[in-house]
Amino acid sequence: MNPFYNELQFSPLDEVLAAASSIRDKHWGKTITYSRKVFVPLTNMCRDTCGYCTFVKHPSDPGARIMTPEQVLKEAEKGQEKGCKELLFSLGEKPELRYQEAKDSLNFLGYKHMTDYLADMCQLVISETSLLPHVNAGTLSDYEIDKLKPYSASMGMMLETISRRLTKKGMPHFACPDKSPLLRIRTIKRTGEKKVPFTTGLLIGIGETWSERLEALEMINSLNQKYGHIQEVIIQNFQRKPDINMAEHSEPTLEEMLRTIAVARIILDPEISLQAPPNLHERHIDYLRAGINDWGGISPITIDFINPQHEWPEILKLKDNSARADFELKERLTVYPRFIREHRTYLDSNLVNRISAMSRGDGLALDQTLEAAE
Repeated sequence: MNPFYNELQFSPLDEVLAAASSIRDKHWGKTITYSRKVFVPLTNMCRDTCGYCTFVKHPSDPGARIMTPEQVLKEAEKGQEKGCKELLFSLGEKPELRYQEAKDSLNFLGYKHMTDYLADMCQLVISETSLLPHVNAGTLSDYEIDKLKPYSASMGMMLETISRRLTKKGMPHFACPDKSPLLRIRTIKRTGEKKVPFTTGLLIGIGETWSERLEALEMINSLNQKYGHIQEVIIQNFQRKPDINMAEHSEPTLEEMLRTIAVARIILDPEISLQAPPNLHERHIDYLRAGINDWGGISPITIDFINPQHEWPEILKLKDNSARADFELKERLTVYPRFIREHRTYLDSNLVNRISAMSRGDGLALDQTLEAAE
């Protein structure tokens, strides 16, 4: 670990924020972006049982389900009508490997593996709508990445933490086979080898140390230096919820989040977009001071299924808050401009024409629908 980064934990906060903002301004200018998306939770069953998760339902829960193709298409069409460009598939990891109920539900739909079903749902979205699928499917094998790439414009998986300590008994990742840092790093590496535009990030406040955060950021940066495929990194704050094991666990402070975001901007290659979800805090201007250049995916029609108690901010309000900090809010696609320019390397030929038709000269969304987003 670079000792300079460790010292930033104790440096004056204003100085750290100023350094991060300078890096952001030099590379990204005064544009702050977001992706207009519809959120489709393909299944809320999962073989992992993270201590902070409220998204996952046990198969015995009446709310547990796998969405049918008809339900997927219905949500996709709603998003298309509201001007969305991205369809985010979020799903629990490989529930069929743990639960017979999930396996039976998949078999009823004609599948053995969730990722095979996901690939076909991406293909359905491509064939029936104008949307671009982005998939958050967790850890993936080479076969699964190859299966998904022709029909998903980008992929993502939060690294969350590099700490193996958090997988031990009594910790938030105990008995969560897919939360092994090694397996998650391996997935990021595989997507790099296969040149997939990829999103990852850290979950702050689940018990990790400052040094572990730095190690995770340095790991992400080293993978990007080798493969060049990391398009964005999310710095997300842990949020207490009443129905989780960590309901009494303390949340990270504002200063802790600002310092972590700023240090992420300092550590990461400037070409990597830095994002913080705008619905998990109300300090939008402070987060801009910390060096972010993107607000992530925001939906005009679906809730944040991962943090359902936090509504998405109105796009016009976010635009106004950004303007107060001298930033102009612009809509992007799920694929960042750099990867559109280098489409022969990063994008499947099946998607190039669609993405090109949706983007303008600078790679941002051709159809800027800010005013229609409320």
